[in-house]
Amino acid sequence: MNEAKLIDHTLLKPTASQADIARLCEEARQYGFCSVCVNPYWVTFAKEQLKGSDVKVCTVIGFPLGACTTAAKANETKDAIANGADEIDMVINLGALKSQDYQTVLADIQAVRNACEGHVLKVIIETSQLTDEEKVTACKLAAKAGADFVKTSTGFTGGGATAADVALMRRSIPAQMQVKASGGVRTHADLEAMVAAGATRIGASSGVKIIEGK
Repeated sequence: MNEAKLIDHTLLKPTASQADIARLCEEARQYGFCSVCVNPYWVTFAKEQLKGSDVKVCTVIGFPLGACTTAAKANETKDAIANGADEIDMVINLGALKSQDYQTVLADIQAVRNACEGHVLKVIIETSQLTDEEKVTACKLAAKAGADFVKTSTGFTGGGATAADVALMRRSIPAQMQVKASGGVRTHADLEAMVAAGATRIGASSGVKIIEGK
């Protein structure tokens, strides 16, 4: 298994500079990561930096709170795809989920699914903020909406991926769907634990350290 190809090499800090994104892309080329994951503003620049490589550009939608309107998420997604994004990681509407307004959560994901048709869609459910029952519900809604992945975390709420959450998510989705573990995956041992629990993609800002620490 080429472990580098499991990693979305991530830099989502609001203060990241052009030089920081250029370095991220160069590391992704060098180590052969699956993608770079950047904020929407940097998609065009990252696409240019990665020209001629097989490294994808992933971006985030409704990030990090997921509390914008469905129309805003759909438009943000269309813009990201037009700018060259290959994969979309969206944040669900956590407030709607907590309110048990499942139709809104479903419609929100479906709108982004429609806006990025033909591209990989990962749905961030923010596990640190949910009960196990809510995690299962979120996974089932993401599956119903046609998402390709469910993802543990934004990394912005103080809680990240756990092996227990990854395993729960894996059990809660159809076989063709996948799980991305993100947030707090910093070492090769962390990566191994997430993969053992069922993750097939890892979101990490420590990708280089993870691979070099093998």
